[in-house]
Amino acid sequence: MVNGAKKFVNPNLTVDCRHKKRQVHVVYFRPVFMKGINKFLLAGVVLVLSGALIGGIFGRLPGKTKSNSAVTAAEVVGDFGEALAVVDKNYIDKVDREQVLDSSIQSMLWSLDPHSSFFTKDELRKLYEEQASEFYGIGVSILQYRDGVYVQSVIPGTPADKAGLRFGDRFVRIEGENATEWTSFEVSQKVRGIRGTPVNLKVERAGVDKPLDFKIVRDGVPYPSIRNHFMLNDGVGYVALSGGFQETTDAELDSSIADLKKQGMQSLVLDLRGNPGGLLPQAIEVTSRFIPKGEAVVTVKGRAKGFDTREIDSVGSKVSDFPLVLLINGGSASASEIVAGAIQDYGRGLVVGTESFGKGLVQKIYPLPYGTGMTLTTARYYTPYGRSLQRDYSSGSIYDYYTHSNGEEKQNGNGGSAVEAKPKPKGIAVKTAGDRVFYGGRGIEPDVEVQGLSLSPVRARINEAAFFFVRQLVAGKVKGFEQLKTEKQSFENVVPGGKLDVPEGLYDAFVSYAVADRENRLSRPNFAAETEYARDKLREQLATARYSSEAGQQMFIEQDPQVMKAVESMPEARKLVETIMVRK
Repeated sequence: MVNGAKKFVNPNLTVDCRHKKRQVHVVYFRPVFMKGINKFLLAGVVLVLSGALIGGIFGRLPGKTKSNSAVTAAEVVGDFGEALAVVDKNYIDKVDREQVLDSSIQSMLWSLDPHSSFFTKDELRKLYEEQASEFYGIGVSILQYRDGVYVQSVIPGTPADKAGLRFGDRFVRIEGENATEWTSFEVSQKVRGIRGTPVNLKVERAGVDKPLDFKIVRDGVPYPSIRNHFMLNDGVGYVALSGGFQETTDAELDSSIADLKKQGMQSLVLDLRGNPGGLLPQAIEVTSRFIPKGEAVVTVKGRAKGFDTREIDSVGSKVSDFPLVLLINGGSASASEIVAGAIQDYGRGLVVGTESFGKGLVQKIYPLPYGTGMTLTTARYYTPYGRSLQRDYSSGSIYDYYTHSNGEEKQNGNGGSAVEAKPKPKGIAVKTAGDRVFYGGRGIEPDVEVQGLSLSPVRARINEAAFFFVRQLVAGKVKGFEQLKTEKQSFENVVPGGKLDVPEGLYDAFVSYAVADRENRLSRPNFAAETEYARDKLREQLATARYSSEAGQQMFIEQDPQVMKAVESMPEARKLVETIMVRK
């Protein structure tokens, strides 16, 4: 916790170097008043401050402090130690010094920019695991509903699959602790851990009288970049590159494209929505599938030694020539924006959706004592034609920055997003291929702007009602539809067309169930106004319960307005490819 606010641990890190320790000069300064202060605390503060000063980027957000400060690391450490000594002696409760250190380092880093962050030992371990496309846990995807956290899907071949956890299982106790009021984050933290260690669970299952006990040994769980791929209409392939840019991203993309080509793919929708970024080399590899070798993909500009301005070029020798549409939104950040920016600058493909997040700062991981670490901003990213990817953060508010609370997007009365008139671009106008003009300093602007599916309060309640109904349905507890009882997900990622049509009787049963449950606060007029949406959510939950979370996503994607617009825009993407071929 920092200043009472929940700590942001950002997975959207674009890292140039991993595991490489930086050599720093540590200033040892221990005045008399620091006697008895925890050595770990002192060492951590000194090392962080020294590293920051040597890197030349110790300061506050722009406009918050004087430039060329004459304050030395020793003076800062001295002030910190004196303040801590007063707190340690006079505070009403016992002081948790490790927590004080964590929050102090994090506050210092956030005074620099929103993406320089401190990582505890567990957080740093999880960061490395995710970059390796694998973490250690039990292998379930979970969702929080009104009365607890439930298993949404089980990952095949994982400990949870082997132990017999199912869709709809509700976590009641974890390691003997009552988990019924925990958040999804708290459950996730508890079930993940060190490989080979056990975790004891008690779950509540629909159709079973008593809670079930499980002892599951943690093991590797795949964390792929590409969660699914399948064919849409008219020879359009779809690839969901939503899981970040990890060590296996390029191989996953090659495999997905090869499989879609076998199915007759003639054009591609590459979905980068919600992709928080990741490893820079993988962003280069992905872009290299579409941009010829030797062309700049991104320019990196820094001020410290080793981070001078440099272009990073495409490494592709054989590039695809099929029409391409990229999907982006406010959750597309960092490496996602590098890919989208290069594709857009060269006119290689069309970008559809809403503005991206706007993260163009480069972080490097610096290990600290006792397994902790920090990510420190060392450079900025620019597109091949010179657009800055970084959105303004000079207001100094971490909350506003991460929630985009800058007046561009507000909630409407129905709970959906209403985009107001855009403010005047603050960045420099940049002319790209085909004489198109875009502005830097605001992430990536789409070529074709289209809003995603809005979520009103009524729709949110329909979502929850669909989950609880399908939970009973696959347990064989819905009268007249006992044949739909499902013991285990089949783990099919793609559902053939027409295989999951919802018959009228099943939909009527869903509506009756939802209206009868007073906690849903839904009425028949609600369903009459949202019939199409309710049917789609029922199909999505049924596909998830019977097949997989990927199959459920497919049901949603096929009705997604941004995806439908991407398919509709494919002729324009084809013209871009033809124009490039003429320029060559």
